Amino acid sequence: MNERTYTVNITGYASGGEGVARLEDGRVVFVRGAARGDKCEITITSEHPRSCNADIKSIIHPSEHRILSDCPHYPECGGCDFRHITYEEELRAKLNRVNNALERIAKATVRAEDIISTGQINGYRNKAVFHIESKEENTIVGFYRENTNDICPIEKCLLLEDEINDALHIIRSNPPCATGSIALRTGGKANSSQVEINLDDVIYEVSQESFFQVNNDAALLLFRRARDYAALLPSENLLDIYCGVGSMTLFIGRDARYALGVESNSIAVDDARNNANRNGIGNVDFICADAMEHDYSGLKPDCIIVDPPRKGLAPAVVKKILEMAPSRIVYVSCDPATLSRDISRLYDYEATKISAVDMFPRTANVECCLLLVRR
Repeated sequence: MNERTYTVNITGYASGGEGVARLEDGRVVFVRGAARGDKCEITITSEHPRSCNADIKSIIHPSEHRILSDCPHYPECGGCDFRHITYEEELRAKLNRVNNALERIAKATVRAEDIISTGQINGYRNKAVFHIESKEENTIVGFYRENTNDICPIEKCLLLEDEINDALHIIRSNPPCATGSIALRTGGKANSSQVEINLDDVIYEVSQESFFQVNNDAALLLFRRARDYAALLPSENLLDIYCGVGSMTLFIGRDARYALGVESNSIAVDDARNNANRNGIGNVDFICADAMEHDYSGLKPDCIIVDPPRKGLAPAVVKKILEMAPSRIVYVSCDPATLSRDISRLYDYEATKISAVDMFPRTANVECCLLLVRR
């Protein structure tokens, strides 16, 4: 079978970080590892009725935004998407992703004017999961390659805090098991399974089973922006749905008359209650309940915060929010597409402000913080 190749000009980026171009027949083609401005020869790897995927066979004319990767494992391990372009170009791509979703899906007029960033593109991740596999006399320690269970050996990950890379060196020299996985997180307390994180003098103790943002400094920027958008008065009440360990409930709710966090993970709820007690924040309660099934009747929150999973808000949750009719909603999202879809569902509200936050530099992921105000 003859290899089919095409020459294309890369004009932008897809949500997964692939370069985007068009073939002469009108189909969109997604090219892994391409940069906006590249002219390249590509090989088709898979086809669909209106699109296809491709690899770069050769770069005829490189983009001005293209750089040499600083990581020997890129792109093999699949953990990063943008190590072949400048950081300025990466931020532009993420900002465009957010604004394109708002325009195309939500038909909204609000736009993110800039993207908030710490400026630190390496050494920011506070957590990693390594996989271990013994083959004959060799033991491999690393990450799964994208969409596989095949381990890519890792000597050092540039995204990780030094403490984790130091631990990785020890694990590679003396693996704790022949086959399995091990999760590492910085901030561990002596003789405890919990880690400790301090953001603006709010101290969080987080169990290994509980979720917390992997980039502490960027999380602080996100929480501050959400707090600004919530703009709580001392006389107002806050409801935080999908509250996790109470990270934003405590950070923002300390400004309120009363704040309530709802979370289905019982371990996270225990962490949230302990965090409230440790920080002496007495105007906050937490309940363990499913966001879709909990009875919110009787609650009259002035502001609701939602930070749902990637799939966004379930229709039942949207219905409950509309029934409670808060004056404003602060929506934190890791997926601009589902966020934009939910804007349309929350039809009683107008999207007035949005910020993009670079929580995960060198990857295609982008965090958003949106303010919705009741019409």
